[in-house]
Amino acid sequence: MARQKKQKAPRKIDGRFLLFLSAFMVFGALAVSILVARSFKPCPDPVSIEPTNIDATRAVVPQVPTAAAVMPTDEGRAAIVETPYGTISLTAPTPVAYAPYAATVRPDVQESGRKTTKGVLVFVIDDVGYNTRQLDAFLDFPGPLTIAILPGLPYTRAAADMAKRAGKEIILHQPMEAITGLNSGLGSIGPVLGEDEIRGILRSNLAQVPGAVGMNNHMGSKATQDVRTMSIVLDEVRRAGIYFLDSLTIGDSVVHSVASLMKQPAWERTVFLDNSPDRASIIKYVNEGLKVAEKRGYAVMIGHVWSAELAQTLVELYPGLMEQGFSLSTISRIMMDTDDEDSGY
Repeated sequence: MARQKKQKAPRKIDGRFLLFLSAFMVFGALAVSILVARSFKPCPDPVSIEPTNIDATRAVVPQVPTAAAVMPTDEGRAAIVETPYGTISLTAPTPVAYAPYAATVRPDVQESGRKTTKGVLVFVIDDVGYNTRQLDAFLDFPGPLTIAILPGLPYTRAAADMAKRAGKEIILHQPMEAITGLNSGLGSIGPVLGEDEIRGILRSNLAQVPGAVGMNNHMGSKATQDVRTMSIVLDEVRRAGIYFLDSLTIGDSVVHSVASLMKQPAWERTVFLDNSPDRASIIKYVNEGLKVAEKRGYAVMIGHVWSAELAQTLVELYPGLMEQGFSLSTISRIMMDTDDEDSGY
């Protein structure tokens, strides 16, 4: 009988061997993927284009502000006010700094062509009319200057005549009611007055400063917060064909928002020059104005005729301002230049 050959039992594969083999295959596949990926070059990133240098004659032209911005009220306070010109919403969560609402500035033009300028500076001197002695020093200033004259004072008319003869711009420094209760002077207006009374006072005061091309507020922290009062004031300004400059004696002024609603230009102070009337402080405030002028194209700086060192300091700074490339102008000149530019002349 033949012997049957004994069959071998199948070998059992160790589980650890299978685990090692699986891991080897995974890592091998990963290595192949990396090699394939590196063989393709990625698309380059988009090229960033640096802006070219801007012509200085264009760089100083400020943008005309729009009616979209609204001057803030107290934090968290909202007000919807009806006026003869429509509804004004005075709502803002936090105080905001606003650029002057003004016409476009065009740099000075000479026969040799456009003059490059770092910014246009407007200097305004308030509180004129108490005497002529303090005014004399400012009339010697070699550049353009705006003289803001108070009504009803002994030298109101004389100051206007002197400033005009010296070739300076003159405006009415209109007294307005302050929240502090301080006496703002003769010919003052405020929210307590009726419309006809406000209009009559404004017209009388303007008649005392013949040749005035504008108006700004003396004090007025209460009046400039009142929509009705400022609607009447700006309407009278429009009728008289002059401009309004908000001295911004309070952060909650509604002049900007009311003017925007009425589609009427209004200007705003950039800095006060003599909150501290010493020479070093005046220079510091001027430098603050220069920074704004370089950024926005212009700055409106207000000082006071009684400031003992202001006139001489401005005279001393004038040559350096010219050398640095700044130009001096007045608000009416800026507006006329803009009209000429818009007309193509």
